[in-house]
Amino acid sequence: MQYRIRIQLTTVLLLCFVLFSGMKKSDKVIYHKGWIDFNKNGVKDIFEDPTQNVDSRVKNLLSLMNLEEKTCQMATLYGYARVLKDELPTEEWKNCVWKDGIANIDEHLNTIHNREKTYTQYSFPYSKHAEAINTVQKWFVEETRMGIPVDFTNEGVHGLCHKKATPLPAPIGIGSTWNKDLVYQAGEMLGREAKALGYTNVYAPILDVATDQRWGRVLECYGESPFHIAEMGKQMTLGIQSQGVASTLKHFAVYSIPKGARDGDARADPHVAPREMHQLYLYPFRRVIQEAKPLGVMSSYNDYDGVPITASHYFLTELLREQYAFEGYIVSDSEAVEYVSDKHHVAEDYKEAVRQVVEAGLNVRTTFRTAESYIEPLRELIAEGKLSMKTIDARVGEVLSVKFRLGLFDQPYVENPAEADKLVHTKKDEALSKQINLESMVLLKNENNLLPLNISKVGKILVTGPLADEVSFTYSRYGPANNPSISVYQGIKKYAAGKAQVDYAKGCDIVDPNWPGSEIIPEPLSLDERDGIAAALEKAKQSDVIIAVVGEDEKRVGETKSRTSLGLPGRQFQLIQALYATGKPVVLVLINGQPLSINWENRFLPAILEAWFPSTSAGDVIAETLFGDNNPGGKLSVTFPKTVGQIPLNFPFKPGSQAGQPGEGPNGYGNTRVLGPLYPFGYGLSYTTFAYSNLKVNPKQANSQAEIQLSFELSNTGTREGDEVVQLYLKDEVSSVTTYESQLRGFERVHLLPGETKTLHFTLYPDDLALLDKNMNWTVEPGKFKIMIGSSSVDIRLTEAFEIKAN
Repeated sequence: MQYRIRIQLTTVLLLCFVLFSGMKKSDKVIYHKGWIDFNKNGVKDIFEDPTQNVDSRVKNLLSLMNLEEKTCQMATLYGYARVLKDELPTEEWKNCVWKDGIANIDEHLNTIHNREKTYTQYSFPYSKHAEAINTVQKWFVEETRMGIPVDFTNEGVHGLCHKKATPLPAPIGIGSTWNKDLVYQAGEMLGREAKALGYTNVYAPILDVATDQRWGRVLECYGESPFHIAEMGKQMTLGIQSQGVASTLKHFAVYSIPKGARDGDARADPHVAPREMHQLYLYPFRRVIQEAKPLGVMSSYNDYDGVPITASHYFLTELLREQYAFEGYIVSDSEAVEYVSDKHHVAEDYKEAVRQVVEAGLNVRTTFRTAESYIEPLRELIAEGKLSMKTIDARVGEVLSVKFRLGLFDQPYVENPAEADKLVHTKKDEALSKQINLESMVLLKNENNLLPLNISKVGKILVTGPLADEVSFTYSRYGPANNPSISVYQGIKKYAAGKAQVDYAKGCDIVDPNWPGSEIIPEPLSLDERDGIAAALEKAKQSDVIIAVVGEDEKRVGETKSRTSLGLPGRQFQLIQALYATGKPVVLVLINGQPLSINWENRFLPAILEAWFPSTSAGDVIAETLFGDNNPGGKLSVTFPKTVGQIPLNFPFKPGSQAGQPGEGPNGYGNTRVLGPLYPFGYGLSYTTFAYSNLKVNPKQANSQAEIQLSFELSNTGTREGDEVVQLYLKDEVSSVTTYESQLRGFERVHLLPGETKTLHFTLYPDDLALLDKNMNWTVEPGKFKIMIGSSSVDIRLTEAFEIKAN
C-alpha cells in the first residue's frame, strides 16, 4: 500500500513537472490516441472528436471561443521579414495579438527571389523548414487557450514560392500548352510540395481573363478565353487539392481589365457591361468553384460600377456563396480593405471600411500590415454594436470549417518532416517542369522550314540580344528562388558542343536610359548603343545563322507594370533591323510576358519562336526546340494585335465588333485603320502537318438539356512526330441577345507519330450552349448551332450543325 502511494505521488510530481516545463509541457497531456485536447480542459469536446461532422465541430468550437479568439481568426499574419519579425516563437509572442490565435500565416520562412530580407536558414533544406513550421504550429496549439491551428498559406502561380521548390513557367506559358493533364500534374506537384513543407493553402491558380494586352499581369494569366481558363484552372485546382492542400483562386472579380490597362497606383474602374462581366470575367470562377470546389478565394482591390469588390455583398455573398455555392473562406488581396476608404472613398474612414467588408462577406484581411491594424478596429466595431456577433460567427465559422476540412484539428503538424527532402523538387518533378516548358513553346513563323536547324549543317551560330545570356526572367516573385538556371546562349552552346561554333554578343540593353519616354519621343542612339550593335553585326557577318533573343524581362512586365506600347522595348528593334540587313537568316526568339506587336519582324524575319517567360530550364528547352528535339506544339491563348490602337482586340468577340471597313458606300468609304490580328487566338505552327476528317455529330436534333456527342479523325500527314491542339468552337446562329461570333467549347492536345490517325471525341453539355437572356438568366435557347473544328480560332477545318428544339 505504501509502495502504491509512493508511485502515485511520483506520478503526480512528474505530471506537474511536464505541465510547467515550457514548450513540451503538453506532450503527455493534450495529445491522446485519436484526438488532441486543443483547449486543454481534459475533455474530448465535440470539436476535438474526429468522428463528428464538420458542421457540429465548428458549432461547438464557436460556442467555446471568446471575442478575442474569434476576431483573431479574421486576420492574416504575414510571415518572417514581412510583418513577423521572428523566425520561430519567442516569449514576446505571449504579448502579441496572436496569443489568442490567428487565421493564417502567409509566406512564412519561404525565401523570396531577389528579396534578401526574406532569406532565412529555415527555408532549406526542406526538412528544416517543415520542422520550423511544426515549431510555429506547436506554439499555437499548445500556448494559446483554444489551441486553434494555423492555416499556413503561400503563393504558387509559378511553382511554389519557396527556396528551391520546383519552378514552373509563367502561367501564360502554362496556358499555351493547352494540356489539361499536364496542368493537373503540375497542381499535384504543387500541392505535394506545399504539404511536405508545411503549407496548407496555396494561392493559385489565377483565373483572371486577360483581354487588354497592355496589362502587366497578362503573363500571370492562362489567356483570354473564359472556357480555356476555366478548363486549365479547374485542373490546377483539382491537382492542388488532391494533396489535402487548399487552393485559393485569384483575383475575384473583374480585376484584369482596369481602365486603359492602367495598373500600379490606378488598379481600378473596369469598364465592363453586366452581361459581359458574367459571360467573360466571372465564367472561369463560376466553373472552377462549382466543378473543383476550391477552399479559398481572394477578393480583388478594384471596384465594379462604383462598388469596391471587397466591400460588395453582391460579389462576396450573393454570387460566391449563394449562386456559386462556394464553401471556403475569402481573403482580401493586399490593401483591398484599405482602398475602400483610401482610394474608392466609399467609407469615411478605415474603421468604416472594416465594417463594410465584414458585412459584405470577407473572412480574412490579408495585407502587409500588422494583424492588430485590423483586429483592433474590428473589436471596437463589435463593442459599439456596429457589427453583430451573428455576423462574426458566420465569418469565423467559414474559416474554421476550412481548417477542419484540411484536417488541421486531427493532424496539425507535418507528420514526417524528414520526408520533405524526398518529396520536394525530385528528378521526376524536374522532368515535369521541363516538359511543361517544352510544351509551352509556340512557333509563330517558319518560312521555308528554316527550323528546325540542322546542327550538322550549321557551322557558326551567333546568339545575340539583351536576353540571350540573361536568366532573371526565369524567376518570379511568385515562384521558387535559388534554383540554378541556364540562359539561352548557354543552352545552345551546350547543345552544339563539338558540333558547331557558337558565339555571343549582347547587342543592346533591354531598354534605353529614357525608356518608356523614348517610345513616344525617339532619340538618337548613344555612342555606346551604336558600338554595341556594331559589335553584334561584326560577329553576325561571320555566322551562318543568327539567333536573336529579345523581348521583356521581369522589370518590364508583371504586377503594376502595364505598358503604353507593345513594341520591342529600348533599342531592340534597331538591333533586329541591323541583323536582318546582313542578309544572314535571323531566328527570332521572344522572351515576353504579353503579346508584342512585332509587325516588321513578322514580315521580314524567316522564323519566330514564342517562348514566353520559361523557367530555369529555359536555355535547354529553347535549344532543343530550335534544333528539332522538341517539335513545338503550343498554341497562343491570347490574341496578338498589330498595334495598341486596335485594343480591345481579342477572342471571343461579338459579330461585327472586330470587322473591317467598307470599300465604298453611301455613308463613306476608305481604309483608315489597320485590320485584323497579327496572330489570332489558338494559333501555332508545327514542324509537321495535320489533317482533319470525318466529323460526326449526334444527335442532329435534341432538346435543351441533351448532350451532343461528336467525333472526328486527326492525322499526322508530315514526317515528324508532333502535337496538335484540336479546338472546338461553337456558334449560336440566332439568339434573343447578341452572342459571340464563336466560343471555344472544347480542346485537346494530341500527340501523333508520322502517318498516325486518332479518333477524337467531344461532348457538348447544356452549359456549353447557354447564354444570358434578356432577363439575365442562363438559358439554352432553341435554334441552330454551328460546330467548327480547327487548328486555331480562324483555321477551321471541319464544320457541322445541330438544332435545339423548342420544348
